[in-house]
Amino acid sequence: MNQSELRSYAFERHFDQRRALEWMQENWSKSFMFCGLYAAFVFAGQHFMRERPKLNLRRPLTLWSLSLAIFSIIGAIRTGSYMLHILTNGGFKESVCDNRFYHAPITKFWTYAFAISKAPELGDTVFIILRKQRLIFLHWYHHITVLLYAWYSYKEQVAGAWFMTMNYMVHSLMYTYYTARAAGLWVPRPCAMIITAAQILQMAMGLTVLGLLYRWMDEVHCPSNMDNIMWGSLMYLSYLVLFGSFFYNSYLKDSSRDKGSKAE
Repeated sequence: MNQSELRSYAFERHFDQRRALEWMQENWSKSFMFCGLYAAFVFAGQHFMRERPKLNLRRPLTLWSLSLAIFSIIGAIRTGSYMLHILTNGGFKESVCDNRFYHAPITKFWTYAFAISKAPELGDTVFIILRKQRLIFLHWYHHITVLLYAWYSYKEQVAGAWFMTMNYMVHSLMYTYYTARAAGLWVPRPCAMIITAAQILQMAMGLTVLGLLYRWMDEVHCPSNMDNIMWGSLMYLSYLVLFGSFFYNSYLKDSSRDKGSKAE
C-alpha cells in the first residue's frame, strides 16, 4: 500500500503503534476495574438521584454527543476507506482475516483510539442517571462488554477490521442523532428505527465474521483464537437478541396494538 493508493496524514503515520500495544498489554486488565466502578456507579447513582430532582444538562450533553459524533464520523471515514481498499484489492476473505489494521499508516491510530474510546463512552450513562432518564439493561451491559472485548482484542491483535469499521459507522449515526435530540431539534421517528436496525445488522454481521474466522483461523494469514471467537460470539449473539427485543418493543409492539384496536 503506497501513498498514491491511500493517503495517511502525518499524525496517523507518526503514531507509535508499538508503544500503544505495549501499554495495552500491560494495562488491558484495568478494563475490569473500570467496568466494576462503572457498574457500582450505575446502581449507586440511581439510588442517589431517586429522591433528588433531575438536572438540566442539555448544553453539556449536546457538546458531549457532538464530540463523540465528530470522532466517530472521522473514524468511520478513515477505517472505511481502508476497508474499501482491502475489499477492492484483496477481496472479502482478506477483509475478514486482516490484522494489518493495527499497524497500517492510515488506521493504526484509529484502532487504538477505538479501543481507548470505550472507556470515556461510559460517560453516556452519567447523563442518563443525572437527568433521571430510563436506564435499560441493554445500555449498561453493552457499554461494559464492549469495553472488555475491545481492549482484549487490541491486546491480542486479532483480526477485527470489520468490528471496528462497523462500530464507527453506526456510532456516527447514533451520536449525530443524540446531538440533534439534545439540541432540541425535531428528529423524525424513522431515524431512530434506522439506527436500531443498523445496530441489529451490525450484530448479525459480527456473528457472520466470527463464524468465518472460526472456519479460517488455522490458515496462516487469518490470526484469531478460540477465546476471542467464543467470547465474541456470545457477546454478539446477546446483542442481537437484546437489540432485536428493543426494536420490537419500541417500534413494532405499540403499532401492532394500534392496528388491532382499529380492527376491533
